[in-house]
Amino acid sequence: MSQLLGLVLLSFAVTCVFMVPFIELLYFLKRRFQKKLQDFKKSETPIHDQLMKGDLKTPSGGGILIILILIILSAGYGIFSGTPDKISLKILLLSLASFGLLGLTDDIKSIITKRTGKFFGLSRRRMLFIQSLLALSIGGMLYLWGGLNNIYISGLGNFIIGGWYIPLAAFIIISFANAYNISDGLDGLAAGLLLICLFAFLALSSRSLDLTLASFIGIWIGALFAFLYFNIWPARIFLGDAGSLAFGATLAVAGLLTGKILALAIIGGMFVIIAASSLFQILSKKFLHRKILPITPVHMYFKYIGWEESKIVTRFWLAQGLFAIFGLWIALLSR
Repeated sequence: MSQLLGLVLLSFAVTCVFMVPFIELLYFLKRRFQKKLQDFKKSETPIHDQLMKGDLKTPSGGGILIILILIILSAGYGIFSGTPDKISLKILLLSLASFGLLGLTDDIKSIITKRTGKFFGLSRRRMLFIQSLLALSIGGMLYLWGGLNNIYISGLGNFIIGGWYIPLAAFIIISFANAYNISDGLDGLAAGLLLICLFAFLALSSRSLDLTLASFIGIWIGALFAFLYFNIWPARIFLGDAGSLAFGATLAVAGLLTGKILALAIIGGMFVIIAASSLFQILSKKFLHRKILPITPVHMYFKYIGWEESKIVTRFWLAQGLFAIFGLWIALLSR
């Protein structure tokens, strides 16, 4: 336990040292390309853009630094500590790096190209196609390298599904990657929700003596603490697509490695709700030709009706805390 706490503190300290100069670098890059971002075309999401108008001057890309720190510290710890379960560590790092690179491509395009509505960079279709390839590859690693081929549901038992585990894992990874990306809209919201989820999975991995996963999550928690200091309202930096896609996908992989798929869905309950609100809006517009709410995801609706941003974020954090406790209880019941 003392070693794990030391990793949390080390990660926090390293991130604090590099965060301020990294923020200054992002501000410099944003000013460098500010002229390109001033020529707006008619937006596809005018309500969303009006609500987010005050955030246009804040740079994105904080996730890039956290990904680098997490990879370097986790890989270094794995090498020098002689971690026995190097397969799990490799899968976690590959998940983080691959989805991070995908998001980084989108982040770079958002800086050097002109804006055309809410979305920047890669098209939705192309983004989903690449995500599917990456998620299927990671699902194959979990199945072939990690030997995972089952679903355990408390009260119902263990179900061996063989090769069907790969598409199931891919679906979960894609869902969480996009759910996290959608939730990254208010200052401190996504990072705070993730931090609460990680504490739950830290408890699960420590209880099962999975030191590799526990160490990785501990390093992740330390880095997020430092980032959240600069990300809470009023934010000095945003996560960006690199961080949001990578963190959502890696959270799903961490949950899959625990073998608690149901607990993953419950512990990440607020991400599920946020993603569901956007999904229902899309389906309603497609099939019913009308909107369920004036704007989604749901946290943006609360901002639309006049809730203060800090009020929305803290109440979502509280709800996430309850989901984490409930999911942890469900997971421990299945032991």
